[in-house]
Amino acid sequence: PHHQDGFEDLPDLLRKELDPRVLVGCSGGGVIGGGHEVENRPGLSLTAAVLPGVSLVPFHLEVEDLPDVEASREEWERLVKTFDRQKPHFLLLPDPFTFDPDLFLRGLDRAFPESRKVGGLASGGGDGNPNSLFLNDEVHNAGLVGVGMFGNLQVDTLVAQGCRPVGEPIFVTKCRGNLLFEVDGRPVSDYLADLYGNLEGRDRELFQHPLFLGMVMKEFQPEYRHGDFLIRNLLGMDRKSGALAIGGGLRVNQVAQFHLRDARTSAEDLDGLLSRYRTDSGEALPHGSLMFSCLGRGMHLYGRPDHDTDSFRRHLGEIPLGGFFCSGEIGPVQGKTFLHGYTSSFALFRNLT
Repeated sequence: PHHQDGFEDLPDLLRKELDPRVLVGCSGGGVIGGGHEVENRPGLSLTAAVLPGVSLVPFHLEVEDLPDVEASREEWERLVKTFDRQKPHFLLLPDPFTFDPDLFLRGLDRAFPESRKVGGLASGGGDGNPNSLFLNDEVHNAGLVGVGMFGNLQVDTLVAQGCRPVGEPIFVTKCRGNLLFEVDGRPVSDYLADLYGNLEGRDRELFQHPLFLGMVMKEFQPEYRHGDFLIRNLLGMDRKSGALAIGGGLRVNQVAQFHLRDARTSAEDLDGLLSRYRTDSGEALPHGSLMFSCLGRGMHLYGRPDHDTDSFRRHLGEIPLGGFFCSGEIGPVQGKTFLHGYTSSFALFRNLT
């Protein structure tokens, strides 16, 4: 946001220096690049990629352009100017105030089930200033900018949610929309009071900070473990009705579990994710990566800069890594694409041949 007055000049400056085939980007509350995370001060991050054998299809969409989620695959293909048979991957940068990313991701998953979709919600606006979205020579203040990519390209994705379950899995027994009234046949306020009473030490302290609700993504398992849940924010409780507002829709008989989050939990989750990826990749490491991190991570969570980028370098070495701090992060979990909060979502690029 410190460079707001110069945003209109940015595409022309970059075209003169780099003459890029495609330029895509957005404003950010913080930027990531060159092994560093720049927060709360002026910064700009630019990641340049040479992609032989890869076709790039840029697009800008407004919310009124979106078809119904249940629309035909052909309608969604026309929207993003790409065909499912091309096996594209998508880099997506929506504006959170003027676009519906949840609807868009559901429709895109339905039309392109095998494609990877990654990105983050633009940030850095506010106080009367809109977010900015860059696409080639144009600067937009609304909608979504994105790029479809297909050809000699593989995109690996990692999403570090950074929460751990507390208590036991529960059933949603009464809800309406995103309002949770009862779990296991009891008022949710009573359940939370008992849950807090059974906690000790550090967990009791963490309970008084932001609490989260994890929604099971694949039900009817014999047991549920860390990583089986999609983490949603708690938006507040209505004292009159006793309903707990959740940052996402609910349905009766859904399996859920409350989660805690702190710096140590987030660090352990990210380290474990990167370590497993490094082991699974062997010698076939990516050529470059993008990182979309929540504004609530970084110095706000860890008390120091560069935590997540340091962890990335420790596990994967000096692979180019760029990105920004988002108002929400896009990435797949267990085969479906979600809009996340408080995560770090990675896109790792390598060639197929």
